[in-house]
Amino acid sequence: MDRRVERGQATRDQLVEIATRLFAEHGYDGTSIDAVLQESGVSRGALYHHFSGKDALFEAVYLKTMRDAGRRTMQATRAESEPLASLRAGCLAWIEQVADPVVRRIVLVDAPSVIGWQRWREYDDKMTLGVMKAWTAQAAADGLLPAGQSDLFAHVLLASINEIALVTARAEDERDAIEVATAALDEFLQRLFSRR
Repeated sequence: MDRRVERGQATRDQLVEIATRLFAEHGYDGTSIDAVLQESGVSRGALYHHFSGKDALFEAVYLKTMRDAGRRTMQATRAESEPLASLRAGCLAWIEQVADPVVRRIVLVDAPSVIGWQRWREYDDKMTLGVMKAWTAQAAADGLLPAGQSDLFAHVLLASINEIALVTARAEDERDAIEVATAALDEFLQRLFSRR
């Protein structure tokens, strides 16, 4: 039984890995189930055993990509001991990941329309908002935000960082856009967290 479970997981992981590459290269619309099947060598029945269709496969790819991006972002925050510097490092790490074609295409370009804006926001809130709330609560405790408004500021911060990433992802010159985004982020954080 354990062997079957392991094989099933290996098949699922293989499908997600191949689909990730294809969705990143060709976008959601340009990637077919047949292309995934051809590259994976997996039967149609095996694919549909794991995923109800292309949308479900894309959602699995999106979630894995978000978790991977989240791990890289959190790694960047651990290099800083001061909360505001940690927050800045995490925000910059997220914006830098816009240069990764997998993150850019899957998370920022296709996901809002494929899984829907509302669901995209729900996932983002679930994966990221708690961390933002911890940062803004610490900022409020340090006198950098109004007391009692830290949760609202966490939402403002998350929305702002995501909007910067979305705009950057759609720019023609991504390197230039990341530089502009980094400068804007620094200015935004400096104004948001100025001593009161």
